[in-house]
Amino acid sequence: MTFTSIFTGDNITLVQGLIVSGVALALGLISSLVYRYKSYCSKSFAVTLTIIPAIVAMLIMMVNGLATGAGIAVLGVFSLVRFRSQPGSSREILAIMLSMAIGLACGGGYITFAVFAAAVVCIVWLILYSTPFGNTAKKELKIEIPENLDYEGLFDDIFKEFTVKNEVVTVKTVQMGSVYELRYHISLKKDKSEKAFIDAIRARNGNLPVSCGRVKNDTEL
Repeated sequence: MTFTSIFTGDNITLVQGLIVSGVALALGLISSLVYRYKSYCSKSFAVTLTIIPAIVAMLIMMVNGLATGAGIAVLGVFSLVRFRSQPGSSREILAIMLSMAIGLACGGGYITFAVFAAAVVCIVWLILYSTPFGNTAKKELKIEIPENLDYEGLFDDIFKEFTVKNEVVTVKTVQMGSVYELRYHISLKKDKSEKAFIDAIRARNGNLPVSCGRVKNDTEL
C-alpha cells in the first residue's frame, strides 16, 4: 500500500482545502470521543481535541512546499503540547499528540494515511483501555499517628501480612505538628480484606484516621 498526497503542487485548491479541513475535524472528533471513553473530560478539553487537527492542518498547508518554513511550523505545532497551564496526565498528552499527528498528516495532504493511522491508534487505544492491560492493584494509604509514636517499622508486620508491595511516599506533620501523616503506595494481596487491613492499622495507630484509595494522579508516562 502506498500513501500519496492529494496536493500535486505548491497551490492548494478550495476543494482540497475543504477536504483536508473536513477530514481533520472528523478525525479530531473521533479522537475526542475515544479519549472520553472511560474517562472524565471537560467540554473545553473535548472541543480542543476536536479542533487541534484542523488548526495544525491549516498551518502545514500554509507552508506547503517550503521546506524551511515547514520545519519551523512543525516545531511550533509540537510546542502546542504546552498549551495547558498545568502538567497533563499521560492520557491527556497522548490525546494531544494524536490530534497533532492527525493534523500534520492531513495538512500534508496524506488523507488516506491520516484515516488509516487514526483508526489503528484509536482501535488499539479502546482495546487496551477495555482490558486489564497495565492494571495494578496499587493504592494510596494514608495513616495518622501521634507525634510521640515511632513510625519506623511500626507497621512492618501488618504490611507483610496484607500487602504484596509497599513503599513510603511522604511523611509529614499535620494539625500543628501534633500528628504525623504517613503516605504509602501499596498493593494488597488478592486474598486479603481491605477492611481487616485497615482495622489492623487502627489498632496500632491509636484509632486515628486511616484512608485507603486509588492513587490520585496519573502524570507518570
